Amino acid sequence: MADSSAAWKALRAVGIVVGVFVILGIGVYGPATLVGPLPTASAALAEAPNEASGAFTPAMPETGASAVVADVATPVLATGGLDEAVPIAGTAKVVTALVVLSERPLLAGSDGPDIPITPADVSEYNRFVAESARAVPVSAGEWWSQREVMEAMLLGSSNNHADLLAKWAFGSVDAYLEAADAWLAARGLDGITLVDTNGLDEDDVGTASDLARVSALAFSEASIAEIMRLDTASLPGGRSVDNRASYQSELGYTGISRSYTDEAGVCFLFALDPSGGAAEAGAQADTDTPPALIYGAFLREPDWDTLDADLADLAASAAGTVAPTPVVSEGQSFVTYTTPWGETAHGVATSTESQLVWVTTPLEYQVDAKQLSTGVKGEEVGTVTVTTPDGPVTVRLELDGRIGDPGPLWRLLNPVPVITAFIDSRTQD
Repeated sequence: MADSSAAWKALRAVGIVVGVFVILGIGVYGPATLVGPLPTASAALAEAPNEASGAFTPAMPETGASAVVADVATPVLATGGLDEAVPIAGTAKVVTALVVLSERPLLAGSDGPDIPITPADVSEYNRFVAESARAVPVSAGEWWSQREVMEAMLLGSSNNHADLLAKWAFGSVDAYLEAADAWLAARGLDGITLVDTNGLDEDDVGTASDLARVSALAFSEASIAEIMRLDTASLPGGRSVDNRASYQSELGYTGISRSYTDEAGVCFLFALDPSGGAAEAGAQADTDTPPALIYGAFLREPDWDTLDADLADLAASAAGTVAPTPVVSEGQSFVTYTTPWGETAHGVATSTESQLVWVTTPLEYQVDAKQLSTGVKGEEVGTVTVTTPDGPVTVRLELDGRIGDPGPLWRLLNPVPVITAFIDSRTQD
């Protein structure tokens, strides 16, 4: 009798313990699963194209040294002829303009500060004339604006104005050359070496690849681009200067430097609008999508006829290789959400964004998608940003469908992901 009583008491104690755990389980597990947070959906990013379809094969000269780029930051599109540094003639004046602007900025439409003309400046003009080098006259006592000096230097390829501008900005030619070395190094243009402001010395050398980038940098300066669109500029003393850099505009070229020396041969820095119209480099276009330009340097061309033929070949090869390209299309999926309970929805672009780009332009996509467990159709879930030559383009992403709650039965039958989500939420709190 005593043994039966002891056994009953033991069973009763076990029952009480089990009951306590059942009650505790119901008290904790139930709320955690039925009203607690859900596990997040997995977010799989779509594979975005890294470039537009098609191919562009520029026709490059076999002689001399040449290169074309789509912009400063992207790799060189193509090169031709010599890879090493060669004499660069008057293209050095473009570097002079850029280095001076880094020290003395000039806004588009502005004249800038006035610069006095001294007897020493007149002597310099006479020296260049005696050497049969291009020079625009100056008179002692005159005042030229910064813009007028740049117009004489860039449009008229005036050697004395290159010296004048550098001395005004830096105090001396030597100080300018020191600043130019630093400016070139900071931009990775290690293939360019300068010993004067104007390129008359044969030791002024540069690679075509770096000079093509100099063209792109120059046209990105609004004041330079504005000057290079002029046919003629009026200067102090009733003088005027024609745009000597203007060349083959009917093929779509806007020149920024066109020069010749015995050591350098014919040299031409330019922007090219492949559509065939005169390139409006740096200008505000009439449409929402500005023209896609390429920038180039043709150095050491043997003569003007060869340059003409080479420019025609490049323009012909480039025609038709630029098109309005939708870099992001409305409804394009960039992320797919999949829940542990089997629901799927996509983060899609809310609009179409197009640009005129080269058919081989690399397009880098960066998707910023938020985490979610449930969501309604049309809910904003992040952005996609496309890096293009004309800058980043960002488009909002939204859900193309609903992601709903799986309901109490799924919650109760899937304790591991639900409890994990509950613990994670408590940890974050």
